[in-house]
Amino acid sequence: MSEQILPGYRLRPGQSREQATLVKFMQLSYQELFPEQDDFSHLAITVGKYFSQETPLWWVELAEPDVFQGSPTLPWLQPIACLWLGNAVDQIQCHRHAHVFLLYVMPEYRRQGIGSALMRYAEDWARARGDRKIGLQVFQRNQAALLLYERLGYQTQSLWMVKPLES
Repeated sequence: MSEQILPGYRLRPGQSREQATLVKFMQLSYQELFPEQDDFSHLAITVGKYFSQETPLWWVELAEPDVFQGSPTLPWLQPIACLWLGNAVDQIQCHRHAHVFLLYVMPEYRRQGIGSALMRYAEDWARARGDRKIGLQVFQRNQAALLLYERLGYQTQSLWMVKPLES
């Protein structure tokens, strides 16, 4: 059961057996932002702990073979983007709301509207289940994502601050 999210791209629900692919996408995202770190194996624990039927996953795939990216004999039904949603609780008003765990688009497919389309899909999903808002966390160094979210109307509600502690 898939649907067209944009011309040339289809969106399909993820399945529980695709946990390893989700981990791979999370690792790709973190490796881009933190190239100085070489071990992101702990992300598998996060996925194992939080990936469930209550935290849906969607994959974006090409709607047809991508003749521009390589040979059509290569597996073209590979995900090129993903959206993983979860739940959070507004600590001020105590309402459950959707939370974006991961939005990732492979670099060669960026700036084509896929991220925006996925965020609109997330918002529609949240509205359909009665959520009053949707939240996410974005790293400050991820300027492209910050610009996308601001352009889509997201506003900073709080800042997560950290301080490294010397041993």
